Amino acid sequence: MLKQECLPEHVAIIMDGNGRWAGKRSLKRFLGHQQGAKSVQLVTETASRIGLPWLTLYAFSLENNLRRPRAEVNFLMRLLKSYLETNVQRMMDNNVRIRYIGRTHELPAEVQDKMRWAEETTARNTGTTLTLALNYGGRSEMVDAFRGLAAEMQRKHLAPDRITEEDIHRHLYTAHMPDPDLLIRTSGEMRISNYLLWQIAYAEIYVTERLWPDFRGIHLLEAIADFQRRERRFGGIGEGSGEVEEDPERIKLAAG
Repeated sequence: MLKQECLPEHVAIIMDGNGRWAGKRSLKRFLGHQQGAKSVQLVTETASRIGLPWLTLYAFSLENNLRRPRAEVNFLMRLLKSYLETNVQRMMDNNVRIRYIGRTHELPAEVQDKMRWAEETTARNTGTTLTLALNYGGRSEMVDAFRGLAAEMQRKHLAPDRITEEDIHRHLYTAHMPDPDLLIRTSGEMRISNYLLWQIAYAEIYVTERLWPDFRGIHLLEAIADFQRRERRFGGIGEGSGEVEEDPERIKLAAG
């Protein structure tokens, strides 16, 4: 049973294992990607049903765009278009809004057109915001943010020592979003793969051996249940640390 009042506000997922899922079944890699798209649909619908405000999925990394065979990249672009065409009505039925982060301007023009259509169609929905990280990399996001901040500083004649964390946040792709509370990684890999490097500073991390094409809504619920059992510290001292928090009034009395 999930505690509705303790739901994370934002869950981010590294969807890993499509290729391995296909390899274990002696199938072509593209069939793993197709099955992974089904998981996106089902997990998003579960997020909507439980009232999760933000869900961000690492769909297509900048590095993989450069390393994958061109035929596979082309297939992924066609799969993205097909996913949007097929699932926008389901998003409307589930009150889901779709957005994107990453260097999406580098994607094929016809893919960008379909992305804009889906975003505009779902723009007035008020339930879960599904964000797809496409042609995305955490370091490239920081480079773009720092470039934007440097241009602003030059335009406003600001000194470097005036920069704050909030200034950097305003120039990130995710400026309109809260930071993730929970990061889920499938396939059992213990790394974050250049994903939301700034934003996950205090996120709880949940790793499952399950490959993404086998990940379903029930597994999202299991991850959230695990999250709700944790004590979040945000860099502070937890209750079980053995250290006693000082009483400010007692300190004042001791100091006279």
